[in-house]
Amino acid sequence: MKTIAIIAHDGKKAEMVAFVKDNFEILKKYNLIATGSTGSHIEKAGLKVEKKKSGPLGGDAQIASDVVDGKIQAVIFLRDPLGNHPHDPDIFMLMRICDVHNIPLATNTATAYLIIKSLEECFTS
Repeated sequence: MKTIAIIAHDGKKAEMVAFVKDNFEILKKYNLIATGSTGSHIEKAGLKVEKKKSGPLGGDAQIASDVVDGKIQAVIFLRDPLGNHPHDPDIFMLMRICDVHNIPLATNTATAYLIIKSLEECFTS
């Protein structure tokens, strides 16, 4: 089964929950990995998820490691571009790792929707 990582900054958690609920039927077909509090929100929305540490405690780095190891096929990271985040170096590292390993990375819900729709088409045909 393919794996999608889902991460959301605090200012984007509500948007992420709405995205998960709107795409529940597609997302339930995948293994989901998330950082700590994002994972808790995903669980409350009714999906199973493997939770890593929170972003500031190394969760972004843990997900980047999984990308390097070939365990993740897509990353959805709803970033708050207007916020100041103490773990920005980890965030940029994760984004760089996705680019290096050619892993689709969505930083907004419009792109996230396109990615999961594309994955659905690729892996069901």
